[in-house]
Amino acid sequence: MLRRWLHVLLPLTILFIALIARLSEPTAVVNIRNLVFDSYQRLEPRPYSPVPVRIIDLDDASLERLGQWPWPRTILAELVARLANMGAAVIVFDMVFPEPDRTSPQNIIPLWPADPELEELRSVAESLPDHDATFGDIVSQARVVTGFVLTDGELTRSPAVKGSFAIAGDNPRGFIPGFTGTVVNLPEIEAGAAGNGNFNMLPDPDGLVRRVPLLGRLGEDLHPSISAEAIRVVQGAQTYIIRASGASGEESFGQVTGINNVRIGNVIVPTDANGAVYLHYTESEPSRYVPAWTVFDESVDPNLIAGHILIVGTSAAGLQDQRSTPLNPVIPGVEIHAQLMEMMTLELAGAEPAYLERPDWANGAEIVYLIVLGLLMILVLPRWGAMWSAVFGLSLIGVAIYGSWYAFTELRFLLDPIFPSAVILFIYIVESLMSYLKTEAEKEQVRGAFQHYLSPALVEQLADNPDQLALGGETKQMTLLFSDIRGFTTISEGFDAEGLTSFINKFLTPMTDIILSAKGTVDKYMGDCIMAFWNAPLDDEDHARNAAHAALDMMDRLAELNAEWKAEAEANNRKYVPINVGVGLNTGDCCVGNMGSDQRFDYSVLGDDVNLASRLEGQSKNYGVDIVLGENTKNLIDDMALIELDLIQVKGKTEPVHIYALMGDEEFATQPAFKELAQNHQQFLEDYRRQSWDTASSYIEAYNSETNGKLGALYNLYEERIKEFVANPPSPDWDGVFVATSK
Repeated sequence: MLRRWLHVLLPLTILFIALIARLSEPTAVVNIRNLVFDSYQRLEPRPYSPVPVRIIDLDDASLERLGQWPWPRTILAELVARLANMGAAVIVFDMVFPEPDRTSPQNIIPLWPADPELEELRSVAESLPDHDATFGDIVSQARVVTGFVLTDGELTRSPAVKGSFAIAGDNPRGFIPGFTGTVVNLPEIEAGAAGNGNFNMLPDPDGLVRRVPLLGRLGEDLHPSISAEAIRVVQGAQTYIIRASGASGEESFGQVTGINNVRIGNVIVPTDANGAVYLHYTESEPSRYVPAWTVFDESVDPNLIAGHILIVGTSAAGLQDQRSTPLNPVIPGVEIHAQLMEMMTLELAGAEPAYLERPDWANGAEIVYLIVLGLLMILVLPRWGAMWSAVFGLSLIGVAIYGSWYAFTELRFLLDPIFPSAVILFIYIVESLMSYLKTEAEKEQVRGAFQHYLSPALVEQLADNPDQLALGGETKQMTLLFSDIRGFTTISEGFDAEGLTSFINKFLTPMTDIILSAKGTVDKYMGDCIMAFWNAPLDDEDHARNAAHAALDMMDRLAELNAEWKAEAEANNRKYVPINVGVGLNTGDCCVGNMGSDQRFDYSVLGDDVNLASRLEGQSKNYGVDIVLGENTKNLIDDMALIELDLIQVKGKTEPVHIYALMGDEEFATQPAFKELAQNHQQFLEDYRRQSWDTASSYIEAYNSETNGKLGALYNLYEERIKEFVANPPSPDWDGVFVATSK
């Protein structure tokens, strides 16, 4: 009973385990989901829209011009003053100043030696203003947002809070990342700032920054990020409104699911449950950056400063503020804050919001999708079979992937299509494997019942499809090949039975390999003769060309075999007899299928064109060429090196046919020497068929005197015919047909 229901119980078990895994959110599932969303961003990054956000970059050039970092606070004070005078909306520092400036007079004077000559200078220096106080004074006169770091270390001093928080709905503190310590600015710098925020980033386990937290928690106290503070300060807002589950208009079905969004003035920022924003990154954009040195030498474009949110940060690799994102393996950390500010500024300007969002209903939708698809696949596969179930499953997976992509591009939602699709695929594989094992067991029963009565090949066919145990076939266009060793009887006299068998095997094995590698099917061996065909049992649109290439490769391999046999004969002090092979090719409609009797049959081919292929092989010796092919084959490969041999009525046929010699492949056909030969040969045939015996004979004489080519035997044949026709002229209406009297 259990075995009967196993094909249902096992997939249901897999689906149940997958649901448990999905609900527990293991790291592997999250990583795969992130990779999908990363791919979406790479395929369609956020277009860069110029907004009033710029980075004042402490780049390598600025460090070279203005000195190594850290700069004296007086330089930073001058930087802030210049930017404020040029109309900066907000100046944000993506850095912290926790220690006194080492270049302040009060910090340098104690380092001077106790030299009486320095006393006057010492008294003057002691009267100079403290650099930190100067910097703090300038900060208080401009709209500046200072930055600090939340850490897991010891708390020395809490950062100043510049804005207030209001909470709608459930208490979100349990969801906001919590810290125990801080690294904060000096009080004289922090006090005058218009805003104060943390610049913490929380990369994912793989090191990529996909989200930036808007909020951090120090004990029970909430602190905004520098990006949030910049948007608050530029609007002159005072309060952050955190909307969490349970708030009016936020549907959470009675569950505490965390934060939904944070309102900063007129900007509403969607977040994940922990208050972090999914960034929709743009490609690298150099125009974001304003080198700090250009502010000092006044070469900066004022339009890049006035009315802008300016983030003071660094792209210098030596200062080690480097991060990784889905679009860039190395990016200055300050640019990540800048991109988040750009997204919020777009909304502030009334443009289409650019946030990426994973809605709080996403998990539920993905789980429902997983259950529905899993149950459908479990029900459908036993009824529809593997192929249609695969079509059905792939269609559903395609819908999931397209829906996810559409949600990303049109709605900026992040919906995972991979985990549900992977589970469906796994269920399909398991069910198909179970069906396969069941089918194989049934096949084994068939093999056991018939293996003593039928050939092994037919047993396998019967095991795959018992309906094939019947005579019959189908008609289709095919290309046939016959190959035979010339003078085999004479050659066989040089071997005993064992040696002849070894010789035949050494010949047939490489020839068979060539045929099979060219998509051919070996029908049978008849002593030294090979019969093969193309376009069955598997369709081959280029069957004529594949057969032609196989014939050429067989000739090339024969040359190698002859060299080997010659060396072997000389080593054994035995007479060497070179092996020559003739090949016939023909194309036509044939009947292919199971041929034979009710007691025994084989997969073979029948038809008039099969017989013609055999006759053409026999003519190769008469015309002194290796490969002879019929007109149907020639029409399918007319870009190969072909010359017409004759218009012949082969034995057993009543209609004459044009026959051709295959001299080489497509590349050989383009060689000037062959083109000239083919043109001259065609003119020779025209003269011959017009009974211009003298002209035709003169061409033969010229050919034989100038070259020792492969067509010598052919022209000798024609020379004999011309002599006969000169002695016994044909009738005036003679059509050039030669009637073959032998096979």
